[in-house]
Amino acid sequence: MEENHIYQYSLINALMSGISETGIPVSKFLQKGNQGLGTFVRMDGELLSLDGKVYQLQSEGRVREASPSDQIPFGVTTNFVPQVTKTVRLESKDAIDRELQTFNGHSKNLFLSYRIVGRFKRIKARTVKGQEYKGQPLSELGDKQFIATYEDVDATIVGFRSPKSWQGFAVAGEHLHFISDDRKAGGHVLEVEAESVEMGMATAANIHVELPTSDDFNEADLVMDDDGIKKVEG
Repeated sequence: MEENHIYQYSLINALMSGISETGIPVSKFLQKGNQGLGTFVRMDGELLSLDGKVYQLQSEGRVREASPSDQIPFGVTTNFVPQVTKTVRLESKDAIDRELQTFNGHSKNLFLSYRIVGRFKRIKARTVKGQEYKGQPLSELGDKQFIATYEDVDATIVGFRSPKSWQGFAVAGEHLHFISDDRKAGGHVLEVEAESVEMGMATAANIHVELPTSDDFNEADLVMDDDGIKKVEG
C-alpha cells in the first residue's frame, strides 16, 4: 500500500448485523499497512495491528499475538507515515479531535490516521467477549463488554477519524484502540488522559474497501444503525 492510503475489509454495518464468521487472514491484512484496527471471527475481542504484528485484545484484559492464519471479518489499516508529529497534552478523549483539527482544519470530509505514544495518566477501555451465537449483532455484545481502567501506563494508541458521511461503512468520528508497551493490556479506548505524549498525524484521501463475498454477507439486509454504532463504539 502507498503511504497513508487506507484499506478496509467489510463494513461496520456488517458487524452490526452479526456477520463475522469468516474474513481475510492476518497475513493478508499485514500486507496492507503498518497500523490498524478491527476484530476477529465471532467478534472475539478487539484487534490492533502495529509494525508487522497483529494483537488480539481479549476480554478480561488478556492480550495474545494473532497467528498468520487467524481471520479478520472487519479491519481497517494504513501504511502510516506521519505528516506531523508533536508533543500534546490530552485532558480527555475530545482533545484528540482538537489536535487533529489543529493539524488539518480542512479535513472534515477526509480520513485522518494517528498514532499516540508515551505514558498515559489514565485509559479507560473495553473489549467484547465474542458472539454467543451465530449472527449475534454487535449492539448486543456491547451490553456484556469488559471495561477496565489503566493508570500510569506506557502504551501506544492507534486511531482513525472518519467523516460523518461514512457512518456504517466505517465508524464516523474517532475509532481508537490501545496496547501497553509490555503487551499485557489493551482495548477499545473510551476515555484517555495524558500530560505529555507524542502524537503523529496524517491525512488520508485514498480509501480502498474490499467487501466479503460470503453467503452471510450477500444474503444480509444491511441497514445503518446510527444509534447502535454510537452506543457500542463509545
